[in-house]
Amino acid sequence: MFDNLKLGFIGFGNMGQAIATGLINQGAIQGNQIFACAKNWDKLCKNTQEKQINPCKSAKEVVDNVDMVIIAVKPYMIEEVITPIKKELQEKIVISIAANFPFAKYEQILLPNTHHLSTIPNTPVAIGEGIFICENTHSLSDEELDLFTKLFSTISIVQFVETKQLSIGGTVAGCGPAFASMFIEALADAGVMHGLARPVAYKLASQMIVGTGKLQLATNNHPGAMKDAVCSPAGTTIVGVATLERKGFRSAVIDAIDAIENK
Repeated sequence: MFDNLKLGFIGFGNMGQAIATGLINQGAIQGNQIFACAKNWDKLCKNTQEKQINPCKSAKEVVDNVDMVIIAVKPYMIEEVITPIKKELQEKIVISIAANFPFAKYEQILLPNTHHLSTIPNTPVAIGEGIFICENTHSLSDEELDLFTKLFSTISIVQFVETKQLSIGGTVAGCGPAFASMFIEALADAGVMHGLARPVAYKLASQMIVGTGKLQLATNNHPGAMKDAVCSPAGTTIVGVATLERKGFRSAVIDAIDAIENK
């Protein structure tokens, strides 16, 4: 779909690999269109070999070979990594996937007129079911923004938010998979306790999450209405819902998000 695009990763950890995997598996780009560098050369070679991604010895080598650069290092490393290649980045589309590093922070590091956008993706991009939370404030041209949106829409919902909402959007979308995984594990444990084989329990719990999420997106129904539709009077589901309410299920989720935002 994007035959002429060359994509580079500065940093190639779990999220970078998830994005690359999703793009390749969805047929958006080929592995040989991707260039990546990372601190551990041997690990980088291992992580790029299977998908025929080009391993690079330095960030400059990545930037020199690509059109779009994804900054995928930890936030505390960004200034150190970017400073030596600021001039080269002026000629590229720069996409950040680092948490809590919005447009204004990059403006303090990058050279003037560098085209950049800050985002926070989540790991389901690896299977084409992810989310890219994107900051409304950016310096991409209309053409560059269109390219970005079309490329990453192949693996995610691309959602733009105001700068002040970037953190909470990233927390809900980026930390949420951990909470959902805990819920899947708990449901499966309960299934095993009552006789289900563990692989079956995991499959049922996971597909339930997938199906419920897709149903909400397709219908735009209020989650409360979806819950009510499953709860028959004096039925089984309402007993479970009442138990979760007594145990503080919803307040625990809200408190978890609040704790992250106040970290």
